[in-house]
Amino acid sequence: MSKAHMQPQTPEPSALPRNEPTLVGTVVGLWPYIWPDQRSDLKMRVMAALALLLIAKMVTILIPYSFKWATDAIADPQNAQIPLPAALAAPVIIIVIYGLLRSFMQFFTQARDALFASVAMYAVRRIANEVFVHLHQLSLRFHLERKTGGLTRVLERGREAIQQIVRMTILTGIPTVVEFALIFGIFLWQFDWRYALTIIVMIWLYLWFTRVATDWRITIRRNMNESDTDANIKAIDSLLNYETVKYFGAEKREAERYDKSMERYERNSTASYVSLAVLNSGQGFIFSMALMVVMILCALDIRDGKNTIGDLVLLNGLMIQLYQPLNFMGMVYREIKQATVDIEAMFDVMNKDPEIKDAAGALPLVVNKGAIRFDNVRFSYDPARAILKGVSFEVPAGHTVAIVGPSGAGKSTISRLMFRFYEPQSGMITIDGQNISEVTQESLRDAIGMVPQDTVLFNDTIAYNIRYGRWSATDDEIVGAAKLAQIDDFIRSAPNGYQAQVGERGLKLSGGEKQRVAIARTILKGPPILLLDEATSALDSFTEREIQSALDRIAKGRTTLVIAHRLSTIVNADEILVLDQGEIVERGRHEALLASEGVYAAMWNRQREVDEAEATLRRAEAAEGRSMRTPVAE
Repeated sequence: MSKAHMQPQTPEPSALPRNEPTLVGTVVGLWPYIWPDQRSDLKMRVMAALALLLIAKMVTILIPYSFKWATDAIADPQNAQIPLPAALAAPVIIIVIYGLLRSFMQFFTQARDALFASVAMYAVRRIANEVFVHLHQLSLRFHLERKTGGLTRVLERGREAIQQIVRMTILTGIPTVVEFALIFGIFLWQFDWRYALTIIVMIWLYLWFTRVATDWRITIRRNMNESDTDANIKAIDSLLNYETVKYFGAEKREAERYDKSMERYERNSTASYVSLAVLNSGQGFIFSMALMVVMILCALDIRDGKNTIGDLVLLNGLMIQLYQPLNFMGMVYREIKQATVDIEAMFDVMNKDPEIKDAAGALPLVVNKGAIRFDNVRFSYDPARAILKGVSFEVPAGHTVAIVGPSGAGKSTISRLMFRFYEPQSGMITIDGQNISEVTQESLRDAIGMVPQDTVLFNDTIAYNIRYGRWSATDDEIVGAAKLAQIDDFIRSAPNGYQAQVGERGLKLSGGEKQRVAIARTILKGPPILLLDEATSALDSFTEREIQSALDRIAKGRTTLVIAHRLSTIVNADEILVLDQGEIVERGRHEALLASEGVYAAMWNRQREVDEAEATLRRAEAAEGRSMRTPVAE
């Protein structure tokens, strides 16, 4: 395979159905992935698979005839009319031909499946990648509202459903139609209209019953999927919050909650199996009645001398041969209908338009100095509650501006607007005079380095998580960033060093260690603009001072916006903005704000009292520890 074929394709605009999925709509929507324009090799595989399909079906039709020839040769050798050379008309030779035909049928069928396997898996890969890319394009609002366990389950079932639909269409649907047409033609040619009429009535009843029963089962299947998703959500949610469960001794409560969901899943699954039994029984009854009718007709014709005993064997073989495609037709309809239920939720995700899009003709952001300006920005997550109420401020190039305020004042919202996770309802945010809503999102985010309050790491190595800041960085550059973030000594003391695994969401590291990894990652990125969202909130006072000095060093020469919780970390900021209930109520340097004895001064005094209380408590604990170690005089 060429190198181009090995590289991931850039997803094209989705060809998937955008309305309620239907059998025809789903298959039509998936066809561009089965017959990809850019892959002539896969098109050749599809053509070869179709050719092998026709050959396999022609061989399949000959198998019942070999039964007829063998039976006629044994029953009445003198009068047997066998369209074979005399040397091949012996019963044993015909049986050998029968065995060879079965072998050829299996060979051509398996060769067809092997040829088509890469086509099916390519389609699955393309669609899975398209969904993955689309998920990253959706807004932060969508990802905050979603439930991880439920979404992953929906995508998993959707991926499996796509694979099933693709394989059913080519490997089962088309062969079934071809085989049915061939057998129906033989009934008209070999027998008469009575047999054909019986088959037509049987097929109509069979497909009608299959459709009605399958549609009835769809509701049961949907309920089963919903209960399965609900149980999966509860399991993942509980395991992700393992420590919280232990803190409150809630293992029994969590088990009961999970078991309640599984009880609903058990009930719906049982109903699904029962309904399947009803469907299979009804199909079998309809076919058996038709088989009985045509066998009676053939027996009467044998009595009247119109047919031979071999024709009875042929008829039975053809009916059994017809049962397979009929059963496949029922299975194809049933499985594709069930697959459309599984794929429906994934289509819903694909149908969600990204809330934030690049404007038409958006150009890359050009950062010359890095000056930031908020101009009368208003924003709300919910129209009933305003978060920012006409906020205006500037961060001159190379300066540090800090934003402080009580919880819920809108501080973190400012960082989200900076990254264009949301758009303001009014007002404008500019960088070096360029409206960030008019530049590409990729270039905007490349220009900003972020150290968030709550750092979540990938379940990989420490080196991987630091390198995430700049993927092309060398090992030496990673080590240099770690040293600046004051975490290199810790990494080297850990087993496997930089190759140590951090665990799910970085849970193997402490809060301070995770925060320093995040700082190292941002240092490695080296952006012209820094955004620190309470970057030292997870650190103790001693570590905070060390990290703060590192942050001060990397902030020099960069435009820095600091969202602060601990006021001691921003006393040297060029300007401090006090945000309260979505409005800037005070602004100035640390000393001027203290002198004004306003909101900032009150926050400073409260935090100083807390810090002094903590320091007193630590001194008392230390003194108590020393007294316990001092030997008592006798």
